[in-house]
Order: sequence, then C-alpha cells, then structure tokens
Amino acid sequence: MSDQLSGAYAGFAGVYERFMQEAEVPYAAWAAFVQELIARYGVSQPLQAGTPPADALQQERDLVVELGCGTGAFTRALSALGYDLCGIDVSAEMLAEAQRRQAAEGGSILYLEQDMRELDLYCTAGTFVSVYDSMNYLLTEADLLQTLRLVNNFLYPGGIFIFDFNTLYKYRDVMGDTTFAVHLADGSTMLWENAFYMEGETEEAPETCVNEATLTFFVRETAADAETPLYRRFSETHDQRGWTLDEVTRLVTEAGLEVVTALDADTHDAPTDTSERIYMVAREIMK
Repeated sequence: MSDQLSGAYAGFAGVYERFMQEAEVPYAAWAAFVQELIARYGVSQPLQAGTPPADALQQERDLVVELGCGTGAFTRALSALGYDLCGIDVSAEMLAEAQRRQAAEGGSILYLEQDMRELDLYCTAGTFVSVYDSMNYLLTEADLLQTLRLVNNFLYPGGIFIFDFNTLYKYRDVMGDTTFAVHLADGSTMLWENAFYMEGETEEAPETCVNEATLTFFVRETAADAETPLYRRFSETHDQRGWTLDEVTRLVTEAGLEVVTALDADTHDAPTDTSERIYMVAREIMK
C-alpha cells in the first residue's frame, strides 16, 4: 500500500476537494454521525472554547486521530465540532494540500506523514477514525490486522476506533466493470474506469477481491476567459480490496479488539448482504 499511495494522488491532490465537492461527498453529515457514535460509545469530548485540557490524560482522552486523512476535509469537519484532531496520511502531496488549506482557513490540526501499517504516535488517543475507503487500501488480511493491532496499542482506555469499509458486494456487484465521469464547471473532468478482479484472475491483481480504478484527469490550466483553454492530463491507478463483514469482524477480534456495533453507512441500521459501505465501532477488550 505504501508504494501505491505515496505516489498516488500526486497530481490529484490539488483538485481532489473540487471533484469531491462536485460529487457531493457529505463530509459534514459524516462528521455529525461520527460525533453521535463517539458520544454513545466513546470517551472523547469536544473541547470547550478557550478552555485548555485540565491535564495530559484529558488531552489524550479527547484526542481524535484520523487515519487516511487525505487533504483534511473530514478532519476539518470534525475539528469544526470542537475536537482536538491529528490527521495521518501516507501521501505527502495530500498532506501538503491539507496544510495549505489550514494555513488559509486557520486551525490547529496536527498532520503526520505515516503509513497506517506503521502507526507511531507520541501518546494514546481516545478515538481513532478512518472514513471514505481508507481501510480498503489495505489489500491483505495481514495489513488490516497489523493496522488494527497498532490502533489497539495506541487507544486510550475505553477509547474506540470508528472506521468504514466498502464491501465485496459493492465492488463486485455494483461497481464491477463500469466507467463514469465527473465534470466541473470550468470544463475539468475526471474519468473513472473501474475493473474488479477476484483472486488470481490476473498477474497484476493477485490479491483477493481487488477493485482497480484508473482515474484520468483533464484539469483546466487557463483562465475562464482565455480564448483557447488549456488542460493538463494525468492518470492514476488505485487498487482497493472489498471486505466482507465476517472478514473484518474476525480480524478485529484477532487484533484484541471487540466489535461494539456495525451499521450500514446509508441506513444506519444493521448491515445486510447488500450493504455497500459499513461503519464499524471497535474498542479494546477490557480485562
């Protein structure tokens, strides 16, 4: 994953949030839902404006760490709700864009460049979160298990890990071998060419249940009033694994965590065989 993602998003980072906005990705709604889950199952609390933490333990309890934060859109949405945030991503380009936006908009989010499989923090945290496909970039059970174990290691007592994942059903039966496009008002376009492979179908995708997305971008470089528009073209390929609820539940348990709840991301009800994205809340097994 590290080699793929450290190079991925290299060209996309500067326009990522523009395309996500056009696709109407609901970061604020996701943040509100995660806040509900933290209040219901976790220990972290939003900071009171102008009131610093009473001590280091409170600071760790209330810290929220996002894995796979990208350009920080979701991180900023949680920060707006009052939480103390740390965003972690393996892509230097995405983090540079996150820092640029924070410098322009204000904020105090700490961003760290790390592979989530090698997570190494300066303290524990009351809440870990990971949303919008980040866990699907872990292509093997060993990688997912390693990440879950590291999160467990850095969880504050009673803390929780809230993460979502795209299901095997979504990649295999919904997305499959499809192509679609996202267009911006200035004419910039993203073409998404999707291909799904089961285990061993190709030498290029030997892992189980891999979804290969080839993204081709035409990004306008000239001003809107330019007589002849000029577009920059570049492409990226992203591999993601479709997970089943049974697989993730088993690996969460192997990592020393317990499943608190699992929810369909769209309905917020119990997952079904046709759930496309599932939220899971896990915590350390208290002894």
